[in-house]
Amino acid sequence: MATIKVFAVDIDGTLTENGGGAVHMPALSKLRYLDKLGYPVIYVTGRSSVEAYVLAVFGGTTRVAVGENGGAITVAPQEHKLLASREKCMEGYELLRKSLDGVQEKPVFPRMTEVVMLRTFDIKEGQKILDEHGLQLYLNDSKYAFHINEKGVDKALGLKEALKILKAGPEETVAIGDSETDIPMYDICGCSIALAHAEDHVKEKARHVVAGREGTGLIDAIDYVAQNYLGVKAE
Repeated sequence: MATIKVFAVDIDGTLTENGGGAVHMPALSKLRYLDKLGYPVIYVTGRSSVEAYVLAVFGGTTRVAVGENGGAITVAPQEHKLLASREKCMEGYELLRKSLDGVQEKPVFPRMTEVVMLRTFDIKEGQKILDEHGLQLYLNDSKYAFHINEKGVDKALGLKEALKILKAGPEETVAIGDSETDIPMYDICGCSIALAHAEDHVKEKARHVVAGREGTGLIDAIDYVAQNYLGVKAE
C-alpha cells in the first residue's frame, strides 16, 4: 500500500468509552503522539463537526474535523464547508414524523446538513417511506442516533474533502471505526481497521480487525499500524 500520511478516526465507540461520550484518555494520548510525529489525525464522526473540532483543539490533535456523517467540515470556529442541505433532510424528517410513531429529533449540537433522531422507530420502515416518496435521502444508524442524510453524502465524501486540505489521498490514509457509517471510509482508504465490538458486516469490510473494544481497540489499531507500516513505536 501507499505510504501512510493521515489517520481518520471515528469518535463514538472508537475514541469514547462506556457509551456515555467519555474520551478514553490513553487512546487520545496515542493520537496526540501520532500528530506530533507528523501524522495528522482527522476525526470523522456522526456528531457535529464543531464537536469534533473542539475535541481536536482540547485534545491537541489536527484541527480539521468531518462531522454529520460527511456533510460538514470544520477547520476554524466560524469556518465550515457544507456538502449537503439540511432543508432537504428536514423534509424527510417531517414526512417520517407524520408517518411513523416514535420519530423525534435528538437533542444534540446544532446540525448544518443533516437531521439527528432518537433510535425509537423501525429504520427500515423509515427508509421505505422515504424511497416511496422519491426523496433522495437515506437513514443510517451510528449507534449514537439515527441520521437523515442526502444520498451520496457519507464519511467517504467528507473525508476526501478534508484530505484535500492536508494534501493527502485516501490511499495514504488509515480509517479506524466501529459502525456501518465507517464502511464508506473503509472502501476508499489504503488501510482500514474495525474494532472488536463492530458488527460482523462492518468487520468484513475492514482490512484488519483488532481484539480490543472502544478506546482499547483504538490503541490496538494505532499500535498495529505503527508496528507494521510506520516503523515506529506509538507511545
